[in-house]
Amino acid sequence: MTDFPQGFRWGVATSAYQIEGAVDADGRGPSIWDAFGAVPGAVAGGDTGAVACDHYHRMPEDLALLGELGVDAYRFSVAWPRIVPDGAGRVEQRGLDFYRRLVDGLLDRGIEPFLTLYHWDLPQALEELGGWRSRDTAERFAEYAAVVHDALGDRVSKWTTFNEPYVSSIVGYGEGRHAPGAREGHGSLAAAHHLMVAHGLAVRAMRGTPGHEFGIVLNQSPSTPVTSSDADVAAARRHDLLLRRQFTEPLFAGRYPDDYEDTFAGVTDLSFRRDGDLELISTPLDYVGINYYYRQHVADAPHRDPDPATRTSIDIGIDTTRLPDVPRTAMNWPVEPEGLTQTLVGLKERYPDLPPVYVTENGCVYPDHPGFVDQERIEYLRTHLAAANDAVAAGVDLRGYFVWSFLDNFEWAHGYKHRFGLVHVDYETLVRTPRASFHWYRDLVAEQRARTAAAG
Repeated sequence: MTDFPQGFRWGVATSAYQIEGAVDADGRGPSIWDAFGAVPGAVAGGDTGAVACDHYHRMPEDLALLGELGVDAYRFSVAWPRIVPDGAGRVEQRGLDFYRRLVDGLLDRGIEPFLTLYHWDLPQALEELGGWRSRDTAERFAEYAAVVHDALGDRVSKWTTFNEPYVSSIVGYGEGRHAPGAREGHGSLAAAHHLMVAHGLAVRAMRGTPGHEFGIVLNQSPSTPVTSSDADVAAARRHDLLLRRQFTEPLFAGRYPDDYEDTFAGVTDLSFRRDGDLELISTPLDYVGINYYYRQHVADAPHRDPDPATRTSIDIGIDTTRLPDVPRTAMNWPVEPEGLTQTLVGLKERYPDLPPVYVTENGCVYPDHPGFVDQERIEYLRTHLAAANDAVAAGVDLRGYFVWSFLDNFEWAHGYKHRFGLVHVDYETLVRTPRASFHWYRDLVAEQRARTAAAG
């Protein structure tokens, strides 16, 4: 791994609801994940993010660990309910002060803050008014973005609007596996569109400060047909539309996908679209973040509901359970590092004017061994970094790489069962213990920094 460009950023990532805890502290309002976690059976083990890693109170300890790790950058998210508890109106200065202290602590250690404005924790008050189904939520998001930018813009220059809008919309409003737990067709597609409108509104609201850069983070698993049959190839294309192209085409090509209306015929009347939306959504960006974990292997399958009029948006006649005979993580995710190269190169080929790219999440879950020796995680990261290097060699303008995750955390609907962290967290005592992968990544970052400096 010697070919990463000058100025390449080595980082780690987290998100607010997954690590902060302190859900009732200092005026924070409830989020959709607080409400979802209270629904019996919604989250494994009945877990919630009420305490999580208690990063809100243990931030100095975590900053010290970040300093020890020696990364160049830290990707974190701001909790909207901690800043604007009701989603609109009153601004909670104590919440802003928390993030000021966090950012100051990063800067004191020479770590660049990469701030994400939304990582799935919508204020519950806005969900009760329609949530992301409603265009009004997009307007409220732009107001919230401006508040955070005004407060932290003298300290932060990298601004990400959304993390994985696919998950917020399709998984949250279509599949019901994530908050708010809805199972809707039109509603989930409306949510996807309004998230993109909110992105454009927010970027326009924040633009104007010299040196500031704005982007969005997308999950980009390639949709790979399990066979070369026409049916499976068509199913993979439908899946690619649902997961990727309904977001990337408006963002980077200024158009809606040409197969959108046929694929979702009978599901939506497209009433959420308005004149001027594409211009908003395709507002030029300074970077795009790509989250990659594994490829999606797609087969054609019968619709669960044969009637398009009552079919949910995710019932597009596909099966993603037929996994290849390759190594798997403890979450049963296939380990295919070459899929990261395919993702990055394929996106650049599809959109030649793609802005610079960061790999903003990449990581894995494996069982812990005595002494927190996690060689499987080290090998996973090593091979995926090699795949990222291959993308650089193929001409992708890759600017940085962030391991998911810095800390073990609340893993959404999985609760605390799965651990992604370079740092182990004992959820009973909240003691942090760096794993072997922490030390490996620390040494890698130091080696890469020294190699780059020697190269001039």
